[in-house]
Amino acid sequence: MRLCTIGVDVGGTNIKLGLVASSGRIIAKTNLVTKTYDHHPRHLIDALVAAIRALIQENGKTTKDIAGIGIGLPGLVDVSKGNVIFMPNVPGWKNIPLRKIIQSKLKLPVFIDNDVNLVALGEWKLGAGKGYKNLVCITLGTGVGGGLVLNGELYRGEGFVAGEIGHIPLNEQGPACNCGGMGCFERYVGNRILMDKAAGIFGKENIRPQDVFALANRGNALAVRFWRETATHIGNALVGVINLLNPRLVIIGGGIANNYKFMEKTIQKVIRRRAMKVQKNMVRIVRARLGDEAGILGAHILVKESILGRY
Repeated sequence: MRLCTIGVDVGGTNIKLGLVASSGRIIAKTNLVTKTYDHHPRHLIDALVAAIRALIQENGKTTKDIAGIGIGLPGLVDVSKGNVIFMPNVPGWKNIPLRKIIQSKLKLPVFIDNDVNLVALGEWKLGAGKGYKNLVCITLGTGVGGGLVLNGELYRGEGFVAGEIGHIPLNEQGPACNCGGMGCFERYVGNRILMDKAAGIFGKENIRPQDVFALANRGNALAVRFWRETATHIGNALVGVINLLNPRLVIIGGGIANNYKFMEKTIQKVIRRRAMKVQKNMVRIVRARLGDEAGILGAHILVKESILGRY
């Protein structure tokens, strides 16, 4: 297949789009701010369609040059039907037939999946997970997501919604989560939760995780402790995942992972202390390699595998 693909990575904060050559090289990229279009699903869908059309036209292509569109979404996705079941951090998205809508507007094949499944696919085929048959990929951003590669296959579960690591409960009596649960992992390390926590610690509204990272780089003790506490939550959640699935590799990505150097030792320490002996001795914990491009590349791979049956 020599045609290009369009990869779309919808996040709770930003939407990244890329025109990708058959080889996997990203030719061009653009992005949208999710919040701008979250008043109604129709607004976001219209913005996606317009951005895809512009990406094709501005790079001298037509729809005849495009094999298909891959879209990753931050929530529960019925891969077989092409429906978005629910997105916890984007309002109004319940049982939306996204594939059918976008195919009808653009007259191109469309394939959709959970966003972190596509990040995992990208990292597995092209990034930190190359050569592994059993791995877990987590992303730390607006929400916390997980993708699973088990026995050399992307594992989606019976209802295509496996891997919701962000909604593993860390506390039976913890804070309410957007998913309807209580004490979810995401409620301790999600981007918005960390921003609120940082505002309270540093007495500064609108402080961002990258600002706390900069403070930690300058030796600020409160900032260093902030990241160690965050890492402890991450480590505790991963202990459960490692004990359950016995992966060879855990890949940590997403925007919060940009602060990995202040979290790595604590994550490793928690896992060594709490995980079961066989599992902890087998697993490696690494940072994702593809950065912001992982979702776009995973979407590209999804299109190629869906059409050709392989990558």
